[in-house]
Amino acid sequence: MPDIATLAVFCVAVLGLLLVPGPAVVYIVTRSVAQGRAAGVISVLGVHAGSLVHIGAAALGISALLAASATAFTVVKYVGVAYLLWLGVRKLMHGEDGADTVELHVQSKRRLFWEGFVVNVLNPKTAVFFVAFLPQFADQQAGPIGPQILLLGAIWLVLGMASDGTYAMLSSALAGRIRGSARARRRLDVGSGVVYLGLAAWLTSAKA
Repeated sequence: MPDIATLAVFCVAVLGLLLVPGPAVVYIVTRSVAQGRAAGVISVLGVHAGSLVHIGAAALGISALLAASATAFTVVKYVGVAYLLWLGVRKLMHGEDGADTVELHVQSKRRLFWEGFVVNVLNPKTAVFFVAFLPQFADQQAGPIGPQILLLGAIWLVLGMASDGTYAMLSSALAGRIRGSARARRRLDVGSGVVYLGLAAWLTSAKA
């Protein structure tokens, strides 16, 4: 298993990525703004049910990839770096991104959950994290890779639910301000871009 220092660095990196709004956070915030706290919480549960798909796929697929070819894994890693760079530059250059807009019509609880599930299963930010970023914290000399990925994925899940739950609570409480503050959204875009670029730089220097 990874040592305590590695897990601590992993937790910091995860929080840095989770706090950057992506499709899942946008979905949770818009649901909370449109339908209140309960809808936000249900959306969080749906989103992180989707996270379980990424965790399972990573535990199986990354183990096989590492065993098969270090070169193939390095290629996947740098595809992740390129994607993070693209996200960072897009946030810094373009500001608000209309593609992340989610309609605010009222949905049933069941639909809120399953839409959250689909949003995160198809979330490229989450996929890149599990395929290219998370494996940098697994140590082939510390035992089988699969259980390490499951442990790291469980940490992601706990921190993700805490982070996204906070977004749901705050956005439901501040619904009016969130709807009207273009300046706040722009500042969030700039901060998001900086975090993406920083994570790309870290991933470039991480062990293969």
